[in-house]
Amino acid sequence: MTEAELVHEPPGRAPLPRGLVILLGLSAAVITGAGIWAAAWLIGPVFLALVIVISVSPLQSWLLRHGTPRWLAVATLILAVYAILASLFLVIIVSVARLASVVPEYAERADELLGGVRDFLAQLGVDAEQVDSVANSVDLTKLADLLGSLLGTVGGILSNLVFLFSLLLFLSFETTSATARLRVIAADRPRIADALGEFVHGTRSYMVVSTVFGLMVAVLDTIALALLGIPLPVTWGLLSFITNYIPNVGFIIGVIPPALLGLLGGGPGLMLAVIAVYIVFNFVCQSLIQPRFVGNAVGLSSTIAFLALLFWAWLIGALGAILAIPLTLLAKALLVDVDPGARWADALLGVQRPPPRAERKAEKAERKAERAAAKAKAEPKPEAGPDSTQEPEPAEA
Repeated sequence: MTEAELVHEPPGRAPLPRGLVILLGLSAAVITGAGIWAAAWLIGPVFLALVIVISVSPLQSWLLRHGTPRWLAVATLILAVYAILASLFLVIIVSVARLASVVPEYAERADELLGGVRDFLAQLGVDAEQVDSVANSVDLTKLADLLGSLLGTVGGILSNLVFLFSLLLFLSFETTSATARLRVIAADRPRIADALGEFVHGTRSYMVVSTVFGLMVAVLDTIALALLGIPLPVTWGLLSFITNYIPNVGFIIGVIPPALLGLLGGGPGLMLAVIAVYIVFNFVCQSLIQPRFVGNAVGLSSTIAFLALLFWAWLIGALGAILAIPLTLLAKALLVDVDPGARWADALLGVQRPPPRAERKAEKAERKAERAAAKAKAEPKPEAGPDSTQEPEPAEA
């Protein structure tokens, strides 16, 4: 069916002008964005639970392939997800508690540094009143009070954690029938099934790449910070691991706290040493090497990934920054991959669209058949035995 037949209008009914169609699309996007912003408190945790289950679900598939009972595979998946979240939450709580006790120890050193900065700015001719107002606004004791209030809100965090755990429980049970449901969808709407399959595959690939690089960078940062004498090296290693899921700028967010502690504890030299360590490890891995692997795995260029980070962080918040790539993959699957007329949008995404799953399977089967044919052709033919039939020689005249 040609494009003209797809957009054919009934007789007597003129098509909408293209400009009006664009305005209607933009209006729908604004209304949808406002709805997502209003329900960010619900969409963020729900999508986080979905991404976690998608990332860990291969464990369940592996157990089922090796003959494990279905109930035991589901229970193992749930326990694995719960163990990951509980460990991460426990480490965060302990790290924040230790940080709240360490920060006041550097208050006196911070005052000395601010005094030196005040004198330097005064020598440059900056108004003393303005310098004093800025210096008085910087108080580490206020930061300690902020951390204490953060620990006081653990009750509210626990309530959200219970909601997240309950949601993960239901989603883990649903994974057992996800494949069958995709088959039902593929029977009626194959493009939708392929788009959802590509979303799952891309999200899982992104999480694997980010987790591997995050663990590598976190271990290197923890060892380097411990050797430099920076307090709480494990805490900053955990921060590096979490910020590794933030595309392109996670390195900047992760380096600020240990660099400040290095400045307060050892002066500008130690701060520069911390920054140099993060440039070597985090910047090279997160900003130069990892985006290439992420782009090849999910089909998004580095520019699109950075713009997606800004958009989802503005729309959903901190959780949107961490889930920017999976959220973009879901939007791409629902708006681009399901529509054959939207293939032109792949050029804007910067990376060539990977072939659908059905096409990949067909190509794999074709290559396998070609290898089998080549192997059969290369095998030597069996020689004729003594008992084989031979053509009779022509009789002599």
